Amino acid sequence: MKRIDTLPNPVREIELVWIPLSDGTQLAARLWLPEGAEAEPVPAILEYIPYRRRDNTRARDDVMHSYVAGHGYACVRVDLRGSGDSEGVLLDEYLQQELDDGVEVIRWIASQEWCSGSVGMIGISWGGFNGLQIAALRPPELKAVVTVASTDDRYGDDVHHMGGCLLGDNLSWASTMFAFNSLPPDPQMVGERWREMWFERLEGSGLWLEKWLRHQRRDAYWRHGSVCEDWDAIQCPVMAVSGWADGYTNSVFRLLAGLKVPRLGLVGPWSHKYPHQGVPGPAIGFLQECLRWWDKWLKGKETGIMDEPMLRAWMQEYMPPTTFYQERPGRWVGETSWPSSEIRSRRVVLAWPGLLEAEDAEVDEVPMSIQSPLSVGRFAGKWCSYAATPDLPHDQREEDGGALVFDTARLETPLEILGAPRLVLDLSVDQPVAMVAVRLSDVAPDDKATRVTYGLLNLTHRDSSEHPERLEPGRRYRVEVTLNHIGHVFPAGNRLRVSISTSYWPLAWPAPQPTRVTIHTGASELVLPERPRRDESDREITFAQPEGAPPTPTRRVEAGQHKWRVVRDLETDESTLEVINDDGTVYLEPVDLEMQRKALEWYSYRGYDYQSPRGETLWERGYRRGGWAVRTVTRTVLTATSTHFLLHAELDAYEGEHEEEKRVFSENWDYEIPRDLN
Repeated sequence: MKRIDTLPNPVREIELVWIPLSDGTQLAARLWLPEGAEAEPVPAILEYIPYRRRDNTRARDDVMHSYVAGHGYACVRVDLRGSGDSEGVLLDEYLQQELDDGVEVIRWIASQEWCSGSVGMIGISWGGFNGLQIAALRPPELKAVVTVASTDDRYGDDVHHMGGCLLGDNLSWASTMFAFNSLPPDPQMVGERWREMWFERLEGSGLWLEKWLRHQRRDAYWRHGSVCEDWDAIQCPVMAVSGWADGYTNSVFRLLAGLKVPRLGLVGPWSHKYPHQGVPGPAIGFLQECLRWWDKWLKGKETGIMDEPMLRAWMQEYMPPTTFYQERPGRWVGETSWPSSEIRSRRVVLAWPGLLEAEDAEVDEVPMSIQSPLSVGRFAGKWCSYAATPDLPHDQREEDGGALVFDTARLETPLEILGAPRLVLDLSVDQPVAMVAVRLSDVAPDDKATRVTYGLLNLTHRDSSEHPERLEPGRRYRVEVTLNHIGHVFPAGNRLRVSISTSYWPLAWPAPQPTRVTIHTGASELVLPERPRRDESDREITFAQPEGAPPTPTRRVEAGQHKWRVVRDLETDESTLEVINDDGTVYLEPVDLEMQRKALEWYSYRGYDYQSPRGETLWERGYRRGGWAVRTVTRTVLTATSTHFLLHAELDAYEGEHEEEKRVFSENWDYEIPRDLN
């Protein structure tokens, strides 16, 4: 990324501004103002998230918000109620209180002397969610939204569930927020009351995973904050952005199809990062794109942004499988509308012994069954790639031994797809609760298999996630598994592979019992969204190189590491995936603060025992400045019987350094939560 040291407007930073709410609570904000904004007010851009503006997101915020402010906008980065330096307690994600607070924050911003009265919202992940959710409340001052790596559907397409299956990232994400909620405000910001505020959080934030596990189907809890429930509620323009390696790609396509307002979609090869920091590359000049968007909708300037195709997407090409890509080769393509009339459904029949084009298929129905080992999923990577290394899926041959596998013949010409492939299965099962995991891979002539996309379905959710129903063993059902949207070119000489398994641990929690699924080939088919090449129009889609303001000066105090390790003990037949995500210790020079973060995760199982899967997370976070030192340790363990999830969690907080360190808070939780057809 190109560092821009001299911006069009000098920028003044204000480290702490208190935003008063109607109930007396104050939220902490950091502010970037272009010079002269008090005399000539400018529109404002709000980012509203719980990830600690003072320290945790500081480096990222400086690059982005300083840059945008330097181009004539007031940028406001606000800690949610109960996070960072803001007052109160954070009790859960996307509560109505959070959204109502956000409306008040927007009203406050619009009333400031440096603001023209027009406000935009930007955010990635949490901030992308609440940008859409607050837009649905229609505060009149909110004129446009940029939502990055977010969702419109909190049950169907979020970190908690996929196809009605409980995701392993549900535990991982809950543990992330468990650790965040244990942290105190900064004494330099809130003074002597920091400790009182800290204990209020330690005692009051609760164990969010317990709440989430009590809602295993699509109920009112998940419908709240799912803007797909009422597309018409959003009345301001929306730019929706994500990446193919991210977990939140599908929502871009649904937002384009569902919203009635001016809208744009952008999908690159990236993981869970802003596109100007995008990995895998190529990263793009995303902040320049945002300025084109804001100038259009907040300043009324014609920038040409709405002359772009409604959808701009990176069409990926084949790469050998690996857990990390620095770059994904490909090209930009565009669609003037979504769904696109240019994309046709190409049907391929599952047959013995492979995949056959529908028009050529005259095949008998041949039943083929599979009862997968729990090892299928060891090399799946994360549901959402947060770091793009080493959390991407590995060679799928490692998984295919435990799956039903169907290949095409080698392609004579390239095949390009853009959209969501669907697998229609005619099947029967031998248990009342079962799941299927479906993978679509690109297989090279040397047999290396790169996963292109995948989908999951809890078969009890075959007709509805609001009202799932048990399966009748032996009965034939016709179900549809929708795979994640993808843009991909299968080259000539490669093969397409469909792999079907009955487990995918730890990406998804296994069914209560081993299950055998019988697929009736000949009656089952893959539907591919085939896109004809349109090189002449696609060549017009280009982006500038990424730019940003200078980053926060930092110094590495202790090195970190990021590793994924698979360990199998053949004596006990126990396998463990160990994830080490250790940032080490970093010194933030502007705030004279050392910051420590380390997360460890273990996902294990034993043999063919479906009651043996176990997820454990351990987080350690700490801050140190002068004589002030705090540290928190959070641990969560999730196991299950055939009838219940068993949840244990621990929280310990410490003050002081080295031999002077003392534990000042400790709490444990234990819950048994019934499994609800999961």
